[in-house]
Amino acid sequence: MDFTFNEEQYFFQQTLKDFLTDNVTPASIRRRWDSDDGFDQDAWRSLCELGTSATQIPEDCGGLGLRFDDIIMMIQACGQAALPEPLVEHSFIAAPLLAQLHASQPSERVADILAAMASGEAMVLTASMINPYVNFAHSATHVLLQFGDDLHLIDSKDCTLTHVTSVDRSRRLAEVKCQPNGTTCLTNGRLGSELWQATLNRGALANAAQLLGLAETLVQMAVKHASDREQFGKPVGVNQAVKHLLADCAVKIEFAKPVVYRAAYTLAVAPNRADWAVSHAKVSATEAAQLAARHCIQVFGAMGYTWECDVHIWAKRVWALANEWGDVGFHKNRIHEWLVQPKALLGPEFTFGRRNIRDVEHID
Repeated sequence: MDFTFNEEQYFFQQTLKDFLTDNVTPASIRRRWDSDDGFDQDAWRSLCELGTSATQIPEDCGGLGLRFDDIIMMIQACGQAALPEPLVEHSFIAAPLLAQLHASQPSERVADILAAMASGEAMVLTASMINPYVNFAHSATHVLLQFGDDLHLIDSKDCTLTHVTSVDRSRRLAEVKCQPNGTTCLTNGRLGSELWQATLNRGALANAAQLLGLAETLVQMAVKHASDREQFGKPVGVNQAVKHLLADCAVKIEFAKPVVYRAAYTLAVAPNRADWAVSHAKVSATEAAQLAARHCIQVFGAMGYTWECDVHIWAKRVWALANEWGDVGFHKNRIHEWLVQPKALLGPEFTFGRRNIRDVEHID
């Protein structure tokens, strides 16, 4: 398998990264905290104009029709910037869910909502059984809700929202309640179950990529602080104790990257076999990000946790995302279930040989 990113994929990442660097700063994030809804409409409009809302939408619905491995570094860039707006939830979780439904069960209604999402006219977010709280539900035009195996598309004005406080002030969570009916149901039964399983994988992997980006920024901030901060006439970063803390973080991040990218590739080429790869990615990225948050706060002399220090913006986002779309225990259990089943792709012929996941995609 070749996990090397191509020039176009790097271009997508760099375009979004440049925009976020210029428009999503610690100062702008703090300004969002003081607003009523915490949402920057201008930033959202610009993100849609960049085409980010169309990446996972089929071309016949006005989108770009990209694969998940095409956009995984874009999600990572969202984590690096600690982007408050729900771009990941809208573009990389809700949009591919509806796109998968449209591919399996085409309908004019789904095509219309996908077209509206691609143009930025509609914002669609998702609430599932494993992830019931919706970030920025008050700003959405529609919400996709799970009721058992049923998939319902609900107009936001027909929902009752109950505010839920998050450890991360940038997140405006709400519990969504509504009364589903036959007109709101898009699909159910086996197809509904498959769609929600795929959504769990996309949500967990999107979280893993964001956690990876958050960890990278935390380490960069800590390295800069350790280089600039002086005590006894020398930078604190020259001390081995500080170096070892940050080196441990860097190693964790570098080991997590190929795991996340491999999961994105698996999700793109063999989604029916992606469970274990996605869970491995979520576990690796979560552990890397939590270590980075803990050690970077320590490098800042514990003041990294304080309100005036920007580090806590990224650290609290790590703590918030660590348990979203399944915590470490949930995903370790999925890995265990895969390893003990007889059709697991184990052994040197897969680890070191020429066989790859495409060769066995026909296996259930």
